[in-house]
Amino acid sequence: MASLEQYHAKRDFKKTTEPSGKVARAGKGGAGGIFVIQKHAATRLHYDLRLEHGGVLWSWAVTRGPSLDPHEKRLAVHVEDHPIDYASFEGTIPEGEYGAGSVIVWDEGTWTPDIDPAQAMKKGHISFELHGHKLHGLWHLAWLRPRRGDKRDNWLLIKSDDAAARPGEDILEEAPESVKSGLTVEEVGEGKTASGKKPRVWHSNKPAASKAKLRAAKRLEFIEPCLATLQRDAPPGKEWLHEVKFDGYRMQAQLAGGEVRLLTRTGLDWTKKFGDAIVAALASLKCKDAIIDGEIVVLADSGVSSFPALQAELSAGRTDRFIYYVFDLMRLDGEDLRSEPLVERKQALQELLGKQPDNSAVRFSEHFAEPGKVMLEHACRMGLEGIVSKRADASYRSGSGLSWIKSKCTLRQEFVVGGYLPSDKTGRGLRSLLVGYHEGGKLHYAGRVGTGFSAKTAGDLKKKLDALKAKTSPFDTAAPAGKGLVWVKPELVGEVEFRSWTSDRIIRHASFQGLREDKPAEEIVQERPKASAGEAKAKSAPTKSAGAAKTEVTLSHPDKLLWPEEKVSKQDLLDHYATVWPRMQQFVVNRPLSLVRAPDGVGGQRFFQKHASPGMHDKIDRMKDPKDGEELLFIRDFEGVAALVQLGVVEIHIWGCTIDELERPDQIIFDLDPDEGVEAKAVRAAALDIRARLDQLSLPNFVKTSGGKGYHVLIPLKPSADWEAVKTFAHDFARALEQAAPDRYTATLSKKARTGKIFVDYLRNSRGATTVAPYSSRAKKRAAVSMPVTWAEIEAGLAPNAFPIGDRTTLKRLAEADAWADFFQKGKPLKRG
Repeated sequence: MASLEQYHAKRDFKKTTEPSGKVARAGKGGAGGIFVIQKHAATRLHYDLRLEHGGVLWSWAVTRGPSLDPHEKRLAVHVEDHPIDYASFEGTIPEGEYGAGSVIVWDEGTWTPDIDPAQAMKKGHISFELHGHKLHGLWHLAWLRPRRGDKRDNWLLIKSDDAAARPGEDILEEAPESVKSGLTVEEVGEGKTASGKKPRVWHSNKPAASKAKLRAAKRLEFIEPCLATLQRDAPPGKEWLHEVKFDGYRMQAQLAGGEVRLLTRTGLDWTKKFGDAIVAALASLKCKDAIIDGEIVVLADSGVSSFPALQAELSAGRTDRFIYYVFDLMRLDGEDLRSEPLVERKQALQELLGKQPDNSAVRFSEHFAEPGKVMLEHACRMGLEGIVSKRADASYRSGSGLSWIKSKCTLRQEFVVGGYLPSDKTGRGLRSLLVGYHEGGKLHYAGRVGTGFSAKTAGDLKKKLDALKAKTSPFDTAAPAGKGLVWVKPELVGEVEFRSWTSDRIIRHASFQGLREDKPAEEIVQERPKASAGEAKAKSAPTKSAGAAKTEVTLSHPDKLLWPEEKVSKQDLLDHYATVWPRMQQFVVNRPLSLVRAPDGVGGQRFFQKHASPGMHDKIDRMKDPKDGEELLFIRDFEGVAALVQLGVVEIHIWGCTIDELERPDQIIFDLDPDEGVEAKAVRAAALDIRARLDQLSLPNFVKTSGGKGYHVLIPLKPSADWEAVKTFAHDFARALEQAAPDRYTATLSKKARTGKIFVDYLRNSRGATTVAPYSSRAKKRAAVSMPVTWAEIEAGLAPNAFPIGDRTTLKRLAEADAWADFFQKGKPLKRG
């Protein structure tokens, strides 16, 4: 609601002649009204822009005054609202008063906003037209995100590139006087009066050229973009620079003749698709002409570019989240830069951009010189699609080549849509897409895509596909039949993320990301990673048949589904362990194991195994228990985990000690096992109760999800106490919890004692007893893993089965800091008594 409290609080109206004023009744419609720009010779000369809205004048102090040059950005500090009758104020504010100095009405007239001003103010971008004596045409006020310690509300005032623009002219110098009195601010300061002096009417002394003619004369030729070649690994060597692989639309920006154009990778003009902010930021660059290469993206909440989020913004007609990341400069001020080395082109681009505000719609894509392998691993941990590696000394060459190499964290490419299966659920649109790629002049069937659609996306997509219905299949081979299958003309292209390729080149576990309107269907082929120079010389090491994990262990039937409902296969499980292995190995290597096997999947027969069996891979090691001579199983490395997966092991359980210290445990575990009907929040509260009690005892504590219904709270130990001491401590601790809250907890195993309560299972702390290993899968629904997490996540309501194998939530969690990296380093000896 409009208010003048700040305005009144800063002024003594017994001393200043400024109007006291009240909030006026808002005009009909509430959009636009009068505007005024007052030249103000205070401590620092500036110009005050005031726009009528809601019965007051919104006000900005423009430090250097407005400019008619679209390349000039002028800082505008948002200040307190002023009363409407301030618009006519001219005079001198006396010394000692707020804003002391002389004021003139430098320009006045009316303003018309593009959209509702309050909404535009909230979004931080106000586009409006001015109809004044000196200022006309379209203008922009763009909000700047505050920097640390910055208390001012900073904006930029930018003239749009239209018929009213006057690049190179200085309206402030040419027309310094008041449009009301004809006086200059200096004359007002000297006490002079108008005395019949008439303000002059200002006209440009340079007539505006026809914009159509100007643009036609200056328009630049489209440059076919340089394309990256896909390889499995990022290239090594100091001659390479590495950039983030963005997940958006590749776009070429052309600046010439006062016009900005945004062209797709095929030369289509998409300037109007992305709103004003990117165009305004590019138009403000100080150059005669330029051709810039980059990608337009939308950032998800994680800060990572997201193609689905970009599609959602375009579909909704929103433009305020688009960001243009620029990474190359092919032309500047009439000079073709393509023959220059990349590192010099990027330096010129960075200098052209200058110091951009943090929230600018155009941003420089930074590059890194660290080893390619390190950069790719870092990108994958952050949840990025991958990286693009570029030779620092290479020229810019259109088309594919080996001077730009892309390496990906996940498999992802475009496919042509050739048909769909309609949904049997009301309001869902479609169930899956049938997709393919071109090969040898034909469209090869590549499988179905059944996830990644929102209800709205599925509905919109079905409408577009129904307009392309065909009588026959467009694929060169027979696609699997389905009830109600609809064939379509192969014209639409979709971006698809998937887990792997099968041996007959069908994609597995595919997820739809969005339509690619910038890529013609006839150009879509299967993307096959090319061998790097090193790989071409070396013999291929034995690897799994599909996926990301490399091992000498061969998986028989890697596509066999261990979790049929969740579509998680043996290969998927191995890929999961490959991802988590750097974190998991300290908890499973050289520890006695017990295994839960489900060779026919978790819905079939399951059995517990503690000893070796015929046919067991030699990567699973054996040893004799010196106490009773029983055989113990353990693994030494990732090959051992791969051998467990080959056996159909769906849960890996560990002893709380290593094979070298069988009699001295190095951890204590409390497994919270709720009875049926106990709410998850009660189980979380129990975990937090245990933490509080352990904190009182000064014992380090960590928490992980069980992958089922409960949580596991662990205490790392310096191996000193024996099993009896550890079990006694755990039992006493569980009994203390039970006694403190007998209605909530029990330390008794029997089902009768557990009714409606949480069993605090301390029995895992006996010699030979085991618990599920951190990062192990569970033989339960959702194919969730037992995930090490932070206490803050538990406090925030994290579910015990929150992390299914291969799920985006899981991958995002694994891209964050390792919550248990220092688990054993924090261990303390268990004190007796």
